[in-house]
Amino acid sequence: MLKYRLTFGPLMIAALLGLIWLDNRLDQIDISGTWMQDLFMGRAYLPAGLVMLGLFLLLITLSVGELVRMFRAKDARVDFLMLWLSGMIGCTLVYVIPYTLDSQTTIAIYASFMAGLFMLTLLRLAFKKTTKGALLIGSITMFGFIYIGVLPGFYLAIRRWHEAWVVAAIILIIKSCDIGAFFTGCSIGKHKMIPWLSPKKTWEGLAGGVIFAGLVSMGMVALGNWTGVLGRFEGGREFVTHEYPLWFGFVVGMAFGILGQAGDLTASMFKRDANIKDSGSVIPGFGGLIDVLDSPVLVAPFAYWVLVIAEVFSR
Repeated sequence: MLKYRLTFGPLMIAALLGLIWLDNRLDQIDISGTWMQDLFMGRAYLPAGLVMLGLFLLLITLSVGELVRMFRAKDARVDFLMLWLSGMIGCTLVYVIPYTLDSQTTIAIYASFMAGLFMLTLLRLAFKKTTKGALLIGSITMFGFIYIGVLPGFYLAIRRWHEAWVVAAIILIIKSCDIGAFFTGCSIGKHKMIPWLSPKKTWEGLAGGVIFAGLVSMGMVALGNWTGVLGRFEGGREFVTHEYPLWFGFVVGMAFGILGQAGDLTASMFKRDANIKDSGSVIPGFGGLIDVLDSPVLVAPFAYWVLVIAEVFSR
């Protein structure tokens, strides 16, 4: 397994960085006077995060099959179409809802779509003239809206205000905890952390992973301060840079690492309940997409608010 991880891990990092570079380049393209300006409601430049949105929608599409496999392992009926649709809509809403809307209107939009998806799920059952599994199928639709839709969508919310490299840095910090925990646990891990849930995880591995994530985050902050990519888009394309102390990077990195491990354990709980080891086998050495994305998904909203609060205090 280590051989596959050492092979496919760097490949995934390279692919992520390539897509982030492309995403960053696209929103610098001037579309003034072209048909695309009409398509994007008069904007002079392409919206930020188009590549990232496409990537997330693709990952949602691919991960739905893994979720369905887990649910069906529990003999639960699943509406594949509605699970997929709820994830796609949840993620897209985060991207397209204008930031100028007041909070009450934004909440109303989310609630309306959730209610609509729930009712559509039940309507599809009604057309089949069955009530079997209605409550569970409706609940699964709501689960999809939040877990594979809104939660990863927070990265799109981050991208709306920040350079794409900030999103890449957050994900790399989170995954660096996995790397540090794996090698520390294999080397000196002795004390089991939660044997009934994840038998291979140790307290030593967790400590090593969290510290490594903090160090990587410090490096990211230092690099961001030097390159000037840390900051926020304000008033359209005006970019205001911010600098952060290295200790802040270390603390935030450790917090990302801890929450990322909580996300990993959350997915482990789902898999244990379904009595499966991995969510899939699409990535050799890692398992399925959910096995890879479980930690970044849970950290996303926390990362969003960390940036919001940090920018307030850095002014």
